[in-house]
Amino acid sequence: MERQTYTLKAGNINRLDIRTEELPDPETGQVLVEVKAIGLNFADVFAVLGLYSATPEGTFIPGLEFAGVVLKTGSGVNHLKQGDRVMGCTRFGAYATHVKISSEYLIPLPDQWSFDEGASYLVQVLTAYYGLVTLGNLSSDQTVLIHSAAGGVGIWANRIAKAKNCYTIGTVGHASKCTLTRQEGVDKTIIREKKTFDSELKKALGSRPLNIIMECIGGTILKVGWKNLAPMGRMIVYGSAHYGKREDRPFYPRLMWKYIFRPRIDVQKMIKENKSLMAFNLIYLFEHTALMQHTLGQIESLNLGKPIIGHRFSFEQLPEALKMFQSGSTTGKVVIQLK
Repeated sequence: MERQTYTLKAGNINRLDIRTEELPDPETGQVLVEVKAIGLNFADVFAVLGLYSATPEGTFIPGLEFAGVVLKTGSGVNHLKQGDRVMGCTRFGAYATHVKISSEYLIPLPDQWSFDEGASYLVQVLTAYYGLVTLGNLSSDQTVLIHSAAGGVGIWANRIAKAKNCYTIGTVGHASKCTLTRQEGVDKTIIREKKTFDSELKKALGSRPLNIIMECIGGTILKVGWKNLAPMGRMIVYGSAHYGKREDRPFYPRLMWKYIFRPRIDVQKMIKENKSLMAFNLIYLFEHTALMQHTLGQIESLNLGKPIIGHRFSFEQLPEALKMFQSGSTTGKVVIQLK
């Protein structure tokens, strides 16, 4: 059958180009899905620009998550059938009208959820839970700092922390996002400015110890957060947004300057200060499907609610949507809707 895809060689968003290609029938253990919605993630931006270590070489199809309807199943697939509504994640390849994928990367879409909501769940909730709970060892009544608290990962991270009765401090890039963080129950929101972040964080903490940081910014913000982390605290790093900027292709001199002067954390001081630094890439879970499925089971038991959709675009508008997402002006999930 024919499908349309967005394909490019990494390095410039403007290289994204719709192509038509033949897609063979699913093989053993695979499922063919007609995509109804695609979820955008910050990793997509870095992959398209060629700044993500997991980006494939040569021409590739970006995209990590989607939702749709099962069209065909290969032999050996017993838990899914034609017509089932599903949501899925993939190590790239989601920017397409149809996706052929191993069935272990698909789960049924809840009856009360839309396709848009299904495409807004897996990548970001897995990131939030694996970071906070699996690596961060989140426990009740801790204080958690959540960067980009009005974004997809930030919203889920706050909900997970609140399920443990934690005090949450969220940071956002603009005051317009504070309405959403209040609605989500973030206890204190900080407008993230390098010059004032240290004083604002201290004010938000008061006498509370800072136990966990969900760090995705980097640079000065990372450095300040580490300084304020309490003994036995954990910083969980899953991104470096300060390298990103709204531009069609990377400006390498600026990126190199930021890389050279990035924060350094002394391992010997970590011992003295009793602090921990952990980092992960979600692709790790994609490569360890048993762990991914186990993690999703744990998440389901928390009853975290539905995703928040902030922005919707058509398939033809995908490059425009990616640029808007790259700008940092979005809240909630950015979704691509297909007919």
